[in-house]
Amino acid sequence: MLTLCGMPTSTFYNKVKLALLEKDIPFAEEYVPIYSTDAAVLSASPLGKIPFIRTEQGGLCESQAILEYLETAYPQKALIPADAFAAAKVRELTTFIDWHLDSVARETYGQAFFGGKLDEARLLPIRELLVKNIAGFKRLASFSPFVVGDSFSQADCSAFVTLPTVGMATKAVFGEDLLLAGGVDYKAYLKLIGERASATKVMADRRTSMTKA
Repeated sequence: MLTLCGMPTSTFYNKVKLALLEKDIPFAEEYVPIYSTDAAVLSASPLGKIPFIRTEQGGLCESQAILEYLETAYPQKALIPADAFAAAKVRELTTFIDWHLDSVARETYGQAFFGGKLDEARLLPIRELLVKNIAGFKRLASFSPFVVGDSFSQADCSAFVTLPTVGMATKAVFGEDLLLAGGVDYKAYLKLIGERASATKVMADRRTSMTKA
């Protein structure tokens, strides 16, 4: 059985967890804090990043590499279309969400959620880049009704956990949800995905974890 390692408050952890649940893959969970220096952790995730998984063959880190492994090893309930171009479009948007939304907005998370404080001179370029990237995301995403077309995909695993986090963080730091300000009306989408059993489980476990913290 696979073991998913990390924290239920992590967006990338929940991205992988959504995929596991959607594909009905049996798995266990192991709580591992971010940047652990434990030797067993570093053997599976060399930088101590989460999430990572433990398999019979060994450890595997980086959320997108994990999703690609799951898609190949467990082809049931595919989260990538069979058509080559459609598959590439799913991977394109997943990469865009992870690198051009989450990674940029993540610089504000310390201030938004953990009591940190960023210098105003640093906040301005972050905001400008997010505004630019959100406009790009709007051009790529279809919300018809899923983020890429009419089927749940890997891109939804990223979008469902990332969009509300970016929205909350930007509202806390900049005084407005930059996604909504940029014309990305994602609330109905979150409601749609949130009604899926996988998403309900992920969010319930996240709330429980935050309560215990």
